[in-house]
Amino acid sequence: MLKHRGFPGRLPGSDLQFTIRRADPRKVTPLKARERYADRRAIDRAADEAFLGALIEHFGEEPFERGNLDAGRLGWLLGREVLPAEDPFDPASYEALLRVDLARARASFPGAFDGM
Repeated sequence: MLKHRGFPGRLPGSDLQFTIRRADPRKVTPLKARERYADRRAIDRAADEAFLGALIEHFGEEPFERGNLDAGRLGWLLGREVLPAEDPFDPASYEALLRVDLARARASFPGAFDGM
C-alpha cells in the first residue's frame, strides 16, 4: 500500500481521518459512493472540503493511487468530485487509480480552492 507522504492525516481539531496507518491484512475496504444529504453536520462538510483541498494540492488533475487514503472519506466524493481513472476500476484495491474532476470540485466546494 502506497503511503502518501505529506498528506494530512486528519481534519485539524477533530477525529475525522483522511488516511489510514496500515493496510488491513484480511481485506481491503472497497470504495463506494456515499450519498451526501443536505442535513449533514457542518464538521462533516468541512472535512469533505478540507480533504478535497488536500487532494487538489497534492495531485491536481493527475491520476493518483488510492494507497492509504481513507475509504470512508473518499466515498463522500467518489462518483462526483473524485472519479475512477482506469477501466476496469477495482474498488477493492489499494492500487486503484483515481482523479479529481476540478470543474465539478470547484462547483461543489469553492472553498477548497481558496489557498490556490
